[in-house]
Amino acid sequence: MNESAESHDGMAREIAPAKGKLGVLLPGMGAVSWTLIAGVLLVNAGHSQPIGSVTQMSRIRLGKRDNPQYPFIKDFVPLSSLNDLVFGGWDIYDDNCYQAALACGVIDKQKLEPIRKQLEDIKPWSAVFDPAFVKNLSGPNVKQAPNKMKLAEMLMQDMEDFKKQHGLERLVMCWCGSTEVYQEDMGHEAFQTIEGFEKALKDNLAIIPPSMIYAYAAIRMGIPFANGSPNQTIDHPAMVELALKYNVAIAGKDFKTGQTLMKTIVAPGLKARMLGLDGWFSSNILGNRDGEVLDDPDSFRSKEVSKGSVLNSIFQDDLYPELYGDYYHKIRIEYYPPRGDAKEGWDNIDIQGWLGQKMQLKINFLCRDSILAAPVVLDLVLFLDMASRAGMGGIQEWLSFYFKSPQCRPDLQPVNSLFDQDEKMRNTLRILMGEKVIDHSGLDYYEPKC
Repeated sequence: MNESAESHDGMAREIAPAKGKLGVLLPGMGAVSWTLIAGVLLVNAGHSQPIGSVTQMSRIRLGKRDNPQYPFIKDFVPLSSLNDLVFGGWDIYDDNCYQAALACGVIDKQKLEPIRKQLEDIKPWSAVFDPAFVKNLSGPNVKQAPNKMKLAEMLMQDMEDFKKQHGLERLVMCWCGSTEVYQEDMGHEAFQTIEGFEKALKDNLAIIPPSMIYAYAAIRMGIPFANGSPNQTIDHPAMVELALKYNVAIAGKDFKTGQTLMKTIVAPGLKARMLGLDGWFSSNILGNRDGEVLDDPDSFRSKEVSKGSVLNSIFQDDLYPELYGDYYHKIRIEYYPPRGDAKEGWDNIDIQGWLGQKMQLKINFLCRDSILAAPVVLDLVLFLDMASRAGMGGIQEWLSFYFKSPQCRPDLQPVNSLFDQDEKMRNTLRILMGEKVIDHSGLDYYEPKC
């Protein structure tokens, strides 16, 4: 079989055009959200380029190697234009986007001046918040209601009002809020069925976190939802069932940005060369609001589980026990206020080569969390909107490329190699558009032409 022989023609989708304005709903209007908003406004005004955005900057190959085509992804599939995006969201702090931008300090004040008025006009709506799930934060801009179902209804009203106010055609929601405490009781009946979950909302059950209330409200309104945190927001049968019932696209979880991005680049290379692994120690210092939240051990546990799961599916220790059956993996995140959003990650990787000889890799990644996350949110918003217009509901595993702990069918192992994820995403786009998939085989290239 050559590299483009398999066409999947019968799986092509009729995708409705991206007409009109697309509303982008952001629970958590902190550093990631306003960095995204400021970036899109600056790009639209001609002051910058959308660097880091696959939808905007990357080309996709079509056809065979001896006759390739390389259109931009944004020209190949029907995505919304950046000029058609309208932003709104919720936060426990009532600072407008410009005030929040100055407080976070990710982008220089001078660079924000051309869009200052637009940022000042975006003010967060009052948020659904429960200090039991985020212990190190508190703020005044919080909704009050007799139970969690009423809170969900208040969120739905916010969405309706936003849609009418701006004349929006469609909406997408992406959770950019804080990491909630890890939940050990996901086997509870409240998470098994739609009926059980809705009863838990009405009964004001304590184990339902705010992120699930947002996801429920969005899905009930037919709005695609992405989970950018390690929260277990949509990782349970009730929410998946709800998404399938309303044919709503969902994806998660935990944006793949700094250290984990490097892991999903480096680990597949070690595995491909069959180099053994003795241990992988990861340490981070981070000083923004996310770092403050993760200073709480219960919230850190959610992040630890998400980050820790990445290596397992890449190395496949069950298939290669002699190479990966007993490696030690340790993760540390330390809150260090002087760094702000400028996270620094250190990785020490102890590996084995020929005849068991010991070697090491050292990686020091000085990155900007929000700068890496903003284009991820943009791509997810645009792809989920397209998936919705294509009638694709339920878990969108083809978007695993963007997540630390990709959500997939419960009976499957997630794919974590960045390169496998990239191929899966691009082939999905080819299939949707009726193009042939590419698998990079093709003996015909090495045989003389007759």
